[in-house]
Amino acid sequence: MSRPTRTVIPEGLAAGSLRRTSVSHIAFRVPDPAATADFYERVLGLQIATTLPDGTIRLGWGSGHHVLDLAAGDKGLLHYAFEVRDAGGLNGIRERLDAAGISHEKLDPGFVDDAVGAADGISVIDPDGTEVQFHSPVRRAGEHAADTGRRPIKFQHTTIGTADVRRFAEFFVGIVGFRISDQLQNGHFCWMRSDRDHHTLAVVDVGRGGDIDHYSYDLAEWEDFKSWCDRLTDLEVPVQWGPGRHGPGNNLFVFFDDPAGNHVELSAEMEKFHDDRVEYVPRQWEPRPETVNLWGGQTPKWRKVGAAE
Repeated sequence: MSRPTRTVIPEGLAAGSLRRTSVSHIAFRVPDPAATADFYERVLGLQIATTLPDGTIRLGWGSGHHVLDLAAGDKGLLHYAFEVRDAGGLNGIRERLDAAGISHEKLDPGFVDDAVGAADGISVIDPDGTEVQFHSPVRRAGEHAADTGRRPIKFQHTTIGTADVRRFAEFFVGIVGFRISDQLQNGHFCWMRSDRDHHTLAVVDVGRGGDIDHYSYDLAEWEDFKSWCDRLTDLEVPVQWGPGRHGPGNNLFVFFDDPAGNHVELSAEMEKFHDDRVEYVPRQWEPRPETVNLWGGQTPKWRKVGAAE
């Protein structure tokens, strides 16, 4: 049996420039913002922080920056954002975008909530035409005071669907400054990090671009994860995939859908990287179902890994 052809996504010169950058918030268009906000309040303990003049609902966990924007419209991804805590990190992104000839704009101050205070930020268009935001540190007191029985620890990572994984990875690694943790041998999936977590951003080939594949909240550890699987049953929220354990990241996972059909992941025990102490080489995984779930079991139709298709 011949070995599969390997597609290596290289790390550019800027790889690893960001080591203290995490996901910040994400914005969706949904057919019914009020019903979707109610779902997130009931299931994940998010609270409405404010409603913008255009009707967009912002949700967060008490005091501090919001996590989720819900605007009225057909289902889709409006923008996604990262909080850059690296010293000089935001200016570094600006400089690398300028050097690559990629235009960007200063974020309107209204991107942060009044209770958070002032913050600097930029907006750029990703390779598939979706807005991605980068901003300086903001206060997140409510997010850091988790009641783990009622709500997750934090918003952890975003996974984008695309038709060109390599181009996406080259943008976020070679220009923005992420690093590659893992990739599939066929080049159809790439997991990238910008802090100690195995991935804050991943990108997967779904045959088209401009929308989210899924996004994830952190539950910290096994005991929380086990309780939350029971909690979803009690709340009559159907599990779409899992429970299981991913190969890349080694994290526990369970998936469900919000009322708009966005895939939401609850994750626990994600692998940590220590780039300040160890040099890591990006790993390449075989493109088969057991890679995305080490425990085996049924893989949902929307999760494509490339081997048996």
